[in-house]
Amino acid sequence: MVTIKDIANAAGVSIATVSRVLNFDETLNVTDATKQKIFEVAESLNYVKKKERNTKKSIYKLAIANWYTEKEEVLDPYYLSIRIAIEKKCASKNIEVVKLSPFFTAKIKDVDGIIAIGKFGSKEVEKLRTVSEHIVFVDSSPVSEVYDSVVCDLKYATINILNYLEKLGHKNIAFISGKEFINEGKDVFVDRRERTFKEEMIARGLYNDANLYIGKFTPQSGYELMKIALENKNYVTAYIIANDSMAIGAYRAISEAGLTIPGDISVISYNDNITSQFIVPALTTVKIHMEFMGETAVDLIVERLKNEREIAKKIVIPTQLIKRDSCSGVKKAL
Repeated sequence: MVTIKDIANAAGVSIATVSRVLNFDETLNVTDATKQKIFEVAESLNYVKKKERNTKKSIYKLAIANWYTEKEEVLDPYYLSIRIAIEKKCASKNIEVVKLSPFFTAKIKDVDGIIAIGKFGSKEVEKLRTVSEHIVFVDSSPVSEVYDSVVCDLKYATINILNYLEKLGHKNIAFISGKEFINEGKDVFVDRRERTFKEEMIARGLYNDANLYIGKFTPQSGYELMKIALENKNYVTAYIIANDSMAIGAYRAISEAGLTIPGDISVISYNDNITSQFIVPALTTVKIHMEFMGETAVDLIVERLKNEREIAKKIVIPTQLIKRDSCSGVKKAL
């Protein structure tokens, strides 16, 4: 198993720096570039030296349209993991990669296809089409009858979480999540996790609108929302948090309130970033196979370009609940 020391050695920084970056310590004074390097090394599990450039001509030229900026990738490494996997897969297949800005303002010519990472609405899709008609979307599926896409099964993951918590005796369950926008920030993207949570809790007769907290998908927002939740004193015994980054912030708020995990509050999250296994207690989370999603996207676009396939494919990647130390049976209500 890779340790923090391994990551530190590979990234050329101290063990303390790695630990603080992985725990999103906002008081740490290092550059975004250093943070990104640490996350890239951590997600890769070891430092891989750049291979000598292949002198053979690339078989395809693909553009990566990344919904997140590099700074946002550092705060939420979910999309970073997908992008790194795509770049590695392309390198192994001798595919040239160029990058589109988050707002697709760069002029790129002679691109065979696009892999678009993130959430996209109709307006963004139209912009992408001006670069190439061949597009694979990762983590969203706009116009699924036309474009290939790779998504994960968040509905099943959320149902699985609720079943697990109910088996542990939890009934008063809250949900902490973020809000995302598409179509140049004008429309709210409907989050499958949040929608499934509402539907399932209503069906089980357990839904309480006061137990839904929505902010941003960042550690700071997770901290702030958890503080609000604890001040409300709704006697919640378990919190489902939309990603590991937000969960880290929530951990801090719970600790500052003098409460313990999982003694007082159970916490469960999504993604299974490398950070989740290092925090204390180790975070119970849904593993989303981010690297596999990226690799699958490359396979899809290559197959479509090679075979001139006309029918779109939507591939749904299953998830896995990773049970660690942040959840336990109900002991007392808060």
